[in-house]
Amino acid sequence: METATLQANGRTFTTLADGAEDAPLVVLAHGFPDDANTWNETRAHLAALGYRAVSPFMRGYAPSDLEGPYDSDALGADIAGWIEALGSGPAIVIGHDWGASASYAAAAQRPDLVRLLITLAIPHPASIKPSLSLAWAVRHFVTLRLPGAANRIRRGDLKHIDELWDRWSPKWNVPAEETESVKRTLRHPGSLEAAIAYYRHAGTISDSHKKKVEVPTVSFAGTDDILPVSAHEAARSRFNNTYEVVTLPGGHFVHREHPDAFHEKLTAVLTKHAPV
Repeated sequence: METATLQANGRTFTTLADGAEDAPLVVLAHGFPDDANTWNETRAHLAALGYRAVSPFMRGYAPSDLEGPYDSDALGADIAGWIEALGSGPAIVIGHDWGASASYAAAAQRPDLVRLLITLAIPHPASIKPSLSLAWAVRHFVTLRLPGAANRIRRGDLKHIDELWDRWSPKWNVPAEETESVKRTLRHPGSLEAAIAYYRHAGTISDSHKKKVEVPTVSFAGTDDILPVSAHEAARSRFNNTYEVVTLPGGHFVHREHPDAFHEKLTAVLTKHAPV
């Protein structure tokens, strides 16, 4: 694994990378509460397949720059900026959670830079229909915006991070080491405030998400996630190119909960849509 810095979209990002520098590029965007290390096993798997896999710490997550804004349009522009700065586009883009939201935006903004879009856990934001069950499932969108949210999360050495992982992947006995990396990130002064500031932009559809996606897209959905597989299937109208839903057992962090199964299906997707 290599650690480096990257200048893109007016920000400095710290990146983790595996694979030969001249190999086809894959960029991976993480979500909350998580960081670039969530992709460590996936980057190594991609490198073994012959790709160059790069996972930056998203804006707001130390040691990348903490400054906003944190809306999906800005986050999508970051991903496009990564690809341009790395100079190996068009790239395969993989995004989880907020990284998925950013990846949909990047593909809409700059389809010329995205060879294949792969998302995990989050269907296209413009396709999500409000309901009482959804409101309960995503109640963190309210609690993380309340005054004092950062201080409440810090209690008990960030034990709320473990609570969120447990809630969102309910059938997984999450090992303590799974959340230690993001806890280190969020202990950095200002990083927790920046990370939860993403949620202040939730609830409105960004300009990028109003556009239909013009690149081939594959959406991975865990059968035990807080958003059901049916929500991913219902997103088909947001895509003008091919769109597939791949289901896996597991919850919101399916790529960590069942890495072998995820990598097997990811390999099949790449072989079909974007071979080395």
